[in-house]
Amino acid sequence: MNNLIFVTGGAGFIGSALIREIIKNHNYEVINIDKLTYAGNLQSLKEVEQNSRYKFFQYDIADKQNIRELFLKYQPCAIFNLAAESHVDRSIMAAHEFIQTNIVGTFTLLECAREYVESLNLHNKFKFIHISTDEVYGSLGESGYFNENTAYDPRSPYSSSKASSDLLVKAWYHTYKLPTIITNCTNNYGPYHFPEKLIPLTINCALKSKKIPLYGSGKNIRDWLFVEDHARALVLVLNKGQVGQSYCIGGQNEKTNLQVVTTICNILDELNPRVDGTSYSSLIEYVTDRKGHDFRYAIDASKIIQQLGWQPQFNFNSGITATVKWYLANQDWVDSCHIN
Repeated sequence: MNNLIFVTGGAGFIGSALIREIIKNHNYEVINIDKLTYAGNLQSLKEVEQNSRYKFFQYDIADKQNIRELFLKYQPCAIFNLAAESHVDRSIMAAHEFIQTNIVGTFTLLECAREYVESLNLHNKFKFIHISTDEVYGSLGESGYFNENTAYDPRSPYSSSKASSDLLVKAWYHTYKLPTIITNCTNNYGPYHFPEKLIPLTINCALKSKKIPLYGSGKNIRDWLFVEDHARALVLVLNKGQVGQSYCIGGQNEKTNLQVVTTICNILDELNPRVDGTSYSSLIEYVTDRKGHDFRYAIDASKIIQQLGWQPQFNFNSGITATVKWYLANQDWVDSCHIN
């Protein structure tokens, strides 16, 4: 058994941040397993691609033969499962890929991991870490927080597929004693975020002087987590997390969507003022609300803070400023994304 980790979905937003964190700050070897669908971009890993501790395989996590062969050949000490279709709007329009990747793909990984662990008796030496979302818990009102004991109540095809994958992971722990851990995080943001999501969409629309779409009244609330803080939390879960447990990871940065968009516009006004002197906020356009749009998500992260010693290093102001600066300096990466 090697000091080697599998990361599925490693060419995606959170997966690539995790790989960069591991390669730069830890001694593990990493194998990135990614199908390279539209949101996967190997340009997000340019700074580590030549490192001898990093390898990439373009495989579908639902391809049992290839995944099984990787387990047998490389014998990882852990797997982080981040491979997922993740955009709620796309799940509403076409749910099939969400079912196939998020449910069938997770099932395939669990089975390959179970066979591997059982064949080599690695129950005390291996961890299957499944990265999920706070959206599995449904929608909050104006008060209260999600925690590890909150009942699942998913509302969209995306969140339902993630809830299903979480339940499979729990079942493989209880039924087969596969050493699993689940994490549920709030909305991530930061560098290398695919341009269809709210924050990069706002930045890129603004820079192109295009209308910035904002659902409904803009009053829906999300808790924002800087992606590098999330990556550090996941490494802590690997090193200190208890098998069979779940950990909620939140940024403690609740903002309405309107506050997020307005903040970005204000930062751009300062860093990259428009030629005509008008504010980027004049580009905001309210559009028809998303179907089944959950009102509020917020995480109580006290368990991972108290038990594993995690603390976010970025508040929203520092994180969003760093994010805007990164996009201003990296428009070539945006151009490399396959946006459709």
